[in-house]
Parts: sequence; C-alpha cells; structure tokens
Amino acid sequence: MKTALIQQKFYGNKIDTINATASKIKEAAKNGAELIVLQELHQNEYFCQSEETRFFDYAANFEEDIAFWSEVAKENSVVLVTSLFERRTAGLYHNTAVVFEKDGTIAGKYRKMHIPDDPGFYEKFYFTPGDLGFEPIDTSVGRLGVLVCWDQWYPEAARAMTLRGAEILIYPTAIGWFDADSEEEKRRQLESWITIQRSHAIANGIPVISCNRVGFEADSSGVMEGIRFWGNSFIAGAQGEILVQADSEKEEILYGEIDHARTKAVRDIWPFLRDRRIDSYGCLLKRYCDE
Repeated sequence: MKTALIQQKFYGNKIDTINATASKIKEAAKNGAELIVLQELHQNEYFCQSEETRFFDYAANFEEDIAFWSEVAKENSVVLVTSLFERRTAGLYHNTAVVFEKDGTIAGKYRKMHIPDDPGFYEKFYFTPGDLGFEPIDTSVGRLGVLVCWDQWYPEAARAMTLRGAEILIYPTAIGWFDADSEEEKRRQLESWITIQRSHAIANGIPVISCNRVGFEADSSGVMEGIRFWGNSFIAGAQGEILVQADSEKEEILYGEIDHARTKAVRDIWPFLRDRRIDSYGCLLKRYCDE
C-alpha cells in the first residue's frame, strides 16, 4: 500500500494553508497514494503557544471543515487522516483526528487522549481529554490506530491500539525546537522523538507513521519567540526500521510502502504479544506503584 505524508508549513491564514494542502493531496493521489496523512491541527497555525480565548473561534466551523475534507478525500479517492479542532459545545473542545474513506464518508474519529501543558504547548487550556478510547478505525486500506502528537510518548496507547487490532500506528504531530536551545539539546529532543516511536513499532511489531509540521511560527502573544517545527516526518517498519524520512526544514510529500504481510512475518519471529505476562501488570493501572 502506497502511503503519503504531507509535511507542510503554515501559510499565514487558513484559506491559503488548506488550499496548499488540498493541492498536495491531489498530487499524492496522482502518484498512487491510497492513504494520506496530514499533520496535527493542519488548517491553522499551532495556536497553543499561548492561552487566548479568541482561538476557540477556530473550532466554530468544525462541521464545514468535515465537509471540505470529505470532498477532498472523495475527489481524490484516498483514505485521508485529518487533524481538526472540534467544538462539541461552548467550553467543550477536542483535538480530533477525523479519518475519511475513499468515498468521502467518515470512517471514524479519534479524540486526543493525552493533553500536554508545557511552555509553548498550552493544550490543556483548549482541549478536553478524549473520551473515545483507543479504538482502531476500520478503512479500506486496513485498521488504523490513529493517535495524536503527545500520545506518541506513551507506550500504553500504542499497545492498547495494537491489542485492539490496529495494523498501523499513525501520529499526526506538531513538535519543534525553541531557537534558544543548544544544538546538543535540539539533537537530544529529536532523537528521543524518533526513538520512542520506533520503539512502539518494535514492541508491537507494527508499522508507525509520524507526520510533523515544519517551519517557524511566532508566538502571537509575544511572551515567547515561537517554535521552529522540526519536520522529520517518517515511516518505520514493523522492526522499527526507518523506511522513509523527511528533513527538518522543507515542505515535502513523503511517500512510503506499507506491507501488511511483513507485520505477520515479524510477529512470527518476534512474538512479544505471546510472551506478555498479563497476570502481572496490575501496577500499570495505578498512577505510581508505591506499595
């Protein structure tokens, strides 16, 4: 199965950004991609750099956004993984991945479960933790274990998706550096980000797709300088091997092949799921095992 990840910058406004994305989707589809993955909150800037109520207005057009991306998926006959700002009611919002089937119908949704609250990443101000659980989404190209950004640091999320039958783990992402950080710190952060996701592939015997944004986005509040998103979108195989990887600066349509048969072959020789001691993992259901 040919897959495409669209690593993209923010174009200064929603209209120009989504038009650029739609154009890249069309190009990827013409080049044979059946599954196309977009980055986290791809319609706008990464607005969580500051806490400002005006940004809740971005979620007001959630239904219209669904209609737009539904049509894009249908026009290009692709399974499309989007990342949208969902308004359920005033004061209740989610960071939501919506997956569209090739005919434009909604195959399923995932609401981001792990919500960060760090300098420049004030997502708890905007997003209510997800309530749909870790449920794979069935599509014509396979069962997709869609998670979002901060979820990628948690082995429990990857494992839960796998145990429920996911055939691919997918992470729409928005992560980057602060320019003031040292080059050594930047390298450590990037290597950690790649390593943890490759580890999910290895531990679960499953391919991993990670799609990050790229480019510098200033902090609109002026409190911080901004974030330089580090790109490096990649696809890893079922043994954690890097199949394809983008760089840290340029926009790119990254193509890769997903081989479902290889997952079975890898699991047959590395049977981690067989040897799990499920009778001894009770501690994992506690915040901290201090007894």
